[in-house]
Amino acid sequence: MGQIDGGWMVAKTLKAEGVSCVFTLCGGHIAPIYEGCLKEGIGIIDTRHEQAAGHAADGWARLTRGVGVAIVTAGPGVSDVVTAVANAYYAQVPLVVIGGAGPFFLMERGSLQDMDHVSVMKPITKWAKSCHETRRIPEYLTTAFRIARSGVPGPCFLELPVDVLMNFIEEENVDWPRDYLTRARPFGDPEYVDRAVETLHKAEKCAIMAGSQIWWDDAAAELVACAEALELPVYTNAMGRGSIPPTHRLAFQLSRRQALSQADWVLVVGTPFDFRLNYGQSPTFGPQTKVIQVDRDAHILGKNRSCEIGIHADAKAVLAEMALKARAVGKPDRAAWIGMLRDAETKSQERQREKEKSDAIPITHYRFAREIADFIKDDPNTLLIGDGGDIVVASAKVLPQRKPGGWLDPGPLGCLGVGVPFAIAARKLDPKRRILLIMGDGAFGLNGFEVDTALRFNLPFVIVLGNDGAWGQIRGPQIAFYTEERAVATKLAMTRYDKIVAAMGGHGEHVTKPGEMRGALERAFASGKVALVNVEIDPTTMREEAMAKGLTI
Repeated sequence: MGQIDGGWMVAKTLKAEGVSCVFTLCGGHIAPIYEGCLKEGIGIIDTRHEQAAGHAADGWARLTRGVGVAIVTAGPGVSDVVTAVANAYYAQVPLVVIGGAGPFFLMERGSLQDMDHVSVMKPITKWAKSCHETRRIPEYLTTAFRIARSGVPGPCFLELPVDVLMNFIEEENVDWPRDYLTRARPFGDPEYVDRAVETLHKAEKCAIMAGSQIWWDDAAAELVACAEALELPVYTNAMGRGSIPPTHRLAFQLSRRQALSQADWVLVVGTPFDFRLNYGQSPTFGPQTKVIQVDRDAHILGKNRSCEIGIHADAKAVLAEMALKARAVGKPDRAAWIGMLRDAETKSQERQREKEKSDAIPITHYRFAREIADFIKDDPNTLLIGDGGDIVVASAKVLPQRKPGGWLDPGPLGCLGVGVPFAIAARKLDPKRRILLIMGDGAFGLNGFEVDTALRFNLPFVIVLGNDGAWGQIRGPQIAFYTEERAVATKLAMTRYDKIVAAMGGHGEHVTKPGEMRGALERAFASGKVALVNVEIDPTTMREEAMAKGLTI
């Protein structure tokens, strides 16, 4: 069989795992892995910053429901990817990050970029180790993949010193792991599932709040089936969006506060009681509201609020079982409850539509989003990516999510800068899908230079940038709380980001009036390039909305 070095062993293991593309930024410590990837036909996308490589791997994992791979060099290479790893950790995204290191025999002697990578990574990964023997590289790497995917998914980190990568051994002496990951789904305790169905069947006012686990467990069809069997209105967040068609009679969005605060019971599936749900507390949830919680993470069952029925399980398995049991006992009559919520939903939509019709200049956030919604209405397969503050909050309320996996955002860590790397990964995965990235001007400053990466690899997509010349989501409350005279560190210039993208070789458009957006979007997509439509928006729109609600911090 001949000899094989450590870098080739990495590539062979990645290929056996089904990895077709890795994201990286070069460094001498990891060069042997590149050579191995070339031999095995694995694609290599090199970014301009390691954080972007990590975010792109994250986006790849989310869209494939697989594991994303980032490869970074030692020292600052590893420290630069930390933000992306942390974002994946809190969003429960399976990543494998391979970090280079100086020669093992020079460890802690001051070699170039020598640092304790494993200690840096341990708090934000499920597993962080260093492999010091070439022969064991496949063992360590497959362990990383197994742990990243098992139980609650998340990132793993493997350090590989450069001498370990460059050493040659006889291939016949390598132990190549096989069948190291089970695909079995963990079902919920039957007694608890029965209790959940019985309770929801008897209760008068109920609802479902479903999150990202619906996507990861491929449970969209089961969610709809369970909702239909028990007549439950469905609300979604994060990657749960699109799991139920927006035209479905049980799909709701803008009446969530009324539903959760007035319900007797809420079935919460795959989303934690964090800031997005006001920690499960009043006024989002009423004092009478009780909870059935389904999650693959047993540690969050009952966290931040009481959980009367907690089911530790795979969402697809439990929802399918609940639907089956519910159909056996017959459908409850919730016509009055669902009718009340539909009335509330309709009134909220009507109020929002008035905002969406505004012809004001600068363009309001809601009119901005309405123009995008009208543009994509005939293509349900459009992938929408959100990267920003107020502009994404407003857009998420307006833009319909018609299919599972059609919306990407940072997740609970609220990390800006994910947008362009996510779009790069999405385009690499699917050369034909329409990809539209909605971002703020602040967010563009973090990884906007990755437009260069997209252009170098001919990975076109369109950015629609809401430009209010500020970190708007922070500046608005800051002004309300401290007055405008003392609002510091939140003002940005009205930079022509469209010209920056054009200078790189992409397509740029500048929009100041609502009626100009449609034509600009058409030209942007027709360009066949990475394109940016720079839309000047009103910095006061969301500020006034926040103040009207009494939100000052």
